[in-house]
Amino acid sequence: MADKYADVGYASQRIEFGSRPAVLVVDFQLAFTDPQYPLGGLPMVHKATERTGQLLKVAREFKVPVASCYTAYGSEQDMPRWKVQAVHDQFYYGHPCTEIDPRVLDRDHDFVFCKNAPSIFFLTPVTTFLTKHGVDTVIITGCTTSGCVRASVVDAFSHGYRVIVAEDCVGDVDERPHQDNLRDVGRRYCEIVQASEIEQYFRTLRTH
Repeated sequence: MADKYADVGYASQRIEFGSRPAVLVVDFQLAFTDPQYPLGGLPMVHKATERTGQLLKVAREFKVPVASCYTAYGSEQDMPRWKVQAVHDQFYYGHPCTEIDPRVLDRDHDFVFCKNAPSIFFLTPVTTFLTKHGVDTVIITGCTTSGCVRASVVDAFSHGYRVIVAEDCVGDVDERPHQDNLRDVGRRYCEIVQASEIEQYFRTLRTH
């Protein structure tokens, strides 16, 4: 099948790994990973959570910084106009659904913070964290691919980072938008690779 995007020059460059990576974990909170919650029964997200947990073990072993965010609000007053009912019902400070899934969390290593918009970058301290660690490459994991992951990819690109998405560490409600969005951001802003390739890259880094 012809690829009209490739024909006009999309995906003509490859983004290589840099020398100072960090892993960004977008919204692997219990709201999306625990089946007791309305958004928590998504098989793709559960699979991505498990794989991300494995990736993060390798990242921490090689002293790669990890930043993990969750989404929550104080009230409807500070909440954007979400069209997702569960956000209005449950995504409030202190609600159990906002807790990071323990499969991807190590509080002794990870920087954990709240975000209030789709992107992990929008009005959050993550850029300070990345600058402090001298990061040039961000590895993006999390959910959902077509929502907060995509928004985070675009902002990471806009900040000038080398952006890598771990394909098997992101998930969505449905396979089609998941694949469509990965293909689309991969044409423009980032490289889409398997977590195994990222783990191999981590093992080439010097620990410090």
